[in-house]
Amino acid sequence: MSKIWETDNPPSVKWPLYTRGNVGEVFPEVVLPFTWSLIGQAAEDGWREAFIRMGLVAEGDFDESEPMTILSVFGGYCYINASYVRMLGVRAPGGDVATIDETFFGGSDAPAYVEREGDKNRRASLKLAATVLRLLNTKDLPALRADKVKAERFASKYPGHAADGTPATDEQLLDYCMSFQPFFQSLFARHIENTFSDALVSGALIDVIAKAGKEDLLVSILGGIGDVESAAPAASMWELSRLDRDEPTWERAFASFITKFGSRGPNEWDIGSDPWAFRPAMAEAAIDAMRPVAADRSPADQQTALGEARDAAVAEVRQALNRIDRFQFNKALAATIVFSQARERSKTTVIAAIHAVRRAQRELHERAIGRGGAEERWKSCLLNVAEFREYLGDPSAKRDLIEERAVLHGRLSALVAPFIVEATVPPIDSWEVAGATVGVVAAGDVLDGLPGCPGVARGRARVVLDPADPRGLGPGDVLVAPITDPSWTPLFLAAEAVIVDVGAVMSHAVIVSRELGIPCAVSVTGATTSIPDGALVEVDGNTGSVRVLELS
Repeated sequence: MSKIWETDNPPSVKWPLYTRGNVGEVFPEVVLPFTWSLIGQAAEDGWREAFIRMGLVAEGDFDESEPMTILSVFGGYCYINASYVRMLGVRAPGGDVATIDETFFGGSDAPAYVEREGDKNRRASLKLAATVLRLLNTKDLPALRADKVKAERFASKYPGHAADGTPATDEQLLDYCMSFQPFFQSLFARHIENTFSDALVSGALIDVIAKAGKEDLLVSILGGIGDVESAAPAASMWELSRLDRDEPTWERAFASFITKFGSRGPNEWDIGSDPWAFRPAMAEAAIDAMRPVAADRSPADQQTALGEARDAAVAEVRQALNRIDRFQFNKALAATIVFSQARERSKTTVIAAIHAVRRAQRELHERAIGRGGAEERWKSCLLNVAEFREYLGDPSAKRDLIEERAVLHGRLSALVAPFIVEATVPPIDSWEVAGATVGVVAAGDVLDGLPGCPGVARGRARVVLDPADPRGLGPGDVLVAPITDPSWTPLFLAAEAVIVDVGAVMSHAVIVSRELGIPCAVSVTGATTSIPDGALVEVDGNTGSVRVLELS
């Protein structure tokens, strides 16, 4: 396979099936070469490290000639290897591929799993069984607190100035960036372990709920668990939206928000993206979108309502179980809460550490501007780390390469990467154009998706493709989005409900909507291209269905 983009690698021969599901929230845009050359291999190695610790990996799983297998980049877009992640459903006791597909990738059109020699592995299954038993007994994860301290220590070592006030050299700043690789691998391994631990224990929870014949209560049981860090910025923004900008406390409160959450924002895993700390106007726009929302929609009130519904659902399931199954239910529920919170907490720690690297790269970029470098920071991230090192010596010598890649970046960004790739990456001239209207719905049509957060809501569809441009989203509107990352979270509070093109049980939209109490349907394929802006729709977050009531 010839490379389309600087970061691309060929698909695996042994594990040929890939998906944008789940990873599309982490890297929603074309991956910038500086970022991927710095952390791409570390992410792969950290993911393998986590799988080895959990017991999933069997001898011979990975070929030395394929250093990037679990994670890959095709046409500039990041993919997860679905072939290999499915092994969790094959090798975990009581697991099944269908559950893994739905948990991580939603309602995709991936080809059915076909068993191959070597997929099943008794040794791996025994290790995974021991892992599940350990996870079900987990009540606390002190390693997460230790990682947070390490990330704070890493950020404190930012080489801004020497003791005598002399600015750090270019080499010192770049060396600081490079020192992030092993630390990122460690943090990312923890994040992946938390993510898949959540999948295993929630799978055990789902099994017990099914025994009770109460599958319809699952969404309520997983809602409003509290202490989910991905929802924290939205809750703080809500409080800020209650303040008038002319109030004396506004400026101080907003500055405090940026200090605490400034590392968050759109495409926040990519070093070349600007978070709220660099572009506070993005956060201010999101806060302004919340201002017209009624006070009774506050996150605190929603948490209370969700907590009451969850308590009632839990009691109903417990009542339907015998004593032994009730014991298993209690353990699985407690563990699911622990690892759901842990997954988002470990992600927050990674993002905080990435932001420290981003600050160093920005300093280097600003220095290069005066020597003929690119004006826009993201463009300097179009160079890989080795090229960036050369660029610092003579910025003007790389201008042509940067502009050439910027043109290609624009072309790729205007396309929708295939959700599924199997063995061969389709040529980019066959990819869909972003925002193109496909098969417009009619009044009475029902679009099927997956349930995110319980509740039924009606409103006018507001199709938003960029969280920085909410297009007047407000009370009475239903947010229709292609995919969501944390920069979208504040918009949830301004909407009656949320519809997302893609997503799954563990997707960001589901996790956040469950904490904020916003009815949500994910994996509603083609929603942004088939639902006209202004159409009246009804979202059933209990079933994941979207009914078109009338067109605008």
